[in-house]
Amino acid sequence: KRYPDGFLDLEAGYAESGRVVAALIQWAKSLGVELRENAKFRDLDEAGDRIKGIVLEDGEKIAAAAVVMAVGAWTPYALPFTRNFLRASGQPVFHLKPKQPELFTPERFPIFGADISTTGYYGFPLNRDGVVKIANHGPGREMSPDSPERVVTKEEEKQLRHFLSYSFPALADSPIVFTRICFYCDTHDGNFWIAPDPERPGLTIAAGDCGHGFKFAPVLGEIIADAVEGKSNPL
Repeated sequence: KRYPDGFLDLEAGYAESGRVVAALIQWAKSLGVELRENAKFRDLDEAGDRIKGIVLEDGEKIAAAAVVMAVGAWTPYALPFTRNFLRASGQPVFHLKPKQPELFTPERFPIFGADISTTGYYGFPLNRDGVVKIANHGPGREMSPDSPERVVTKEEEKQLRHFLSYSFPALADSPIVFTRICFYCDTHDGNFWIAPDPERPGLTIAAGDCGHGFKFAPVLGEIIADAVEGKSNPL
């Protein structure tokens, strides 16, 4: 009765984002893409009337005909001029070790969204490590990805336990083995922000995931490439 409407997709699944990114990094390297994994962005290299590249933290300049900034929640901090339009927020993520793991296998416990517009909670079945992941999708807490507050709070854990007590009682007392903060780059209207910067020729900003960036990854690359090249895109 708490959730009068439901949706079941027997072909639904999920991707393990960390493993996907690791595979993409290896693929990029195999194609000859140069990765600067330990370099940190400091500023745009603005010369004359356009963006000529970027400046790293150690002062090194990397020249480029086109610069694409796709830095997620770091966008309003790496590019302060976007702060009027973009907001970085953190959402709590919990990994629980169920006492009855057989109840939470994919065959019995599908991916769920518990009326996200009201509760904010969604989750996944038991993974290869015997863990059930449950997270919250909502306004979150505004913070920088570099903030020392990048930890799940006691209040957020209390809210999770309350949700579990009436939705999944068998999980309510399960130990939490890992927590983290999932970062969003929010826009005012919840839409992506992918476009050339009209005031800074040579710069394209790809941001505004609003918590949905990873699932759209297969189409975002093409959209961003078309924005850089000035092409229209049906999406």
